Amino acid sequence: MKGCWDNWIALTYGWRISRLSGNVGSELAAKWLALGEETMAHVDWSIRGPQIATCNCAWGCPCQFNGLPTHGDCRAAVAMQIEKGHFGAVSLDGLKWVGLFAWPRAIHEGNGEALAIIDERATEEQRNALLTILSGKEQEPGATYFNVFASTITKMDEPLFRPINFEADVSACTGRFSVDGIVNSHAEPVRNPVNRAPHRVKVTLAEGFEFIEAEFGSSTTKASGPIPHDWADRHAHLAMIDIGPNGPHRKAA
Repeated sequence: MKGCWDNWIALTYGWRISRLSGNVGSELAAKWLALGEETMAHVDWSIRGPQIATCNCAWGCPCQFNGLPTHGDCRAAVAMQIEKGHFGAVSLDGLKWVGLFAWPRAIHEGNGEALAIIDERATEEQRNALLTILSGKEQEPGATYFNVFASTITKMDEPLFRPINFEADVSACTGRFSVDGIVNSHAEPVRNPVNRAPHRVKVTLAEGFEFIEAEFGSSTTKASGPIPHDWADRHAHLAMIDIGPNGPHRKAA
């Protein structure tokens, strides 16, 4: 277990970018380019499966559209069940992971904190593989949300290895995930304020680094420990993640 933690620290802090200012877009691009010049060929990896992402922003989350977070800071809880996945020759099929995050301001301004929770069923090899992916390593700079988020994290809490409860119906925009004593979250469609009927929203991001298409909904999340969360009727999105070292897998035109 200590080996996983040592690798997690080394991988994440190797990709850390200090707090940014000024022209954020150009600075990020320059830093990612510099990182890319130092990298070699990536390990062949891929993960595919349903994901639930929740955050403290209002429904829709302005961050998804290059806006600033609703309340000034950004706090998030994300979970995924890998239906099919591998890291080199290591199978990741059936494993789950949870990530808890907090940034004092917008994500791109940095100084974030993260906690990774890995399915306790994972072997040492699988744990190292998942922590490598979640840390943004073995990826093209800026191509994945793992890599982008890792570049903004300055404090990485020791990863946990626990049982993870997860269920999701992406097409219905419903799901929940939990880790006993740490986090409990559920997502559902936004409700019409008059008749409470589901108000369905689907968003497509043709050049997204997380998903290509997602159902946007509402979340209730509570978390304790190093990164506490507590909100209701805030943003959620559910997507079928299908991603590798070069970003989401896009269908050929």
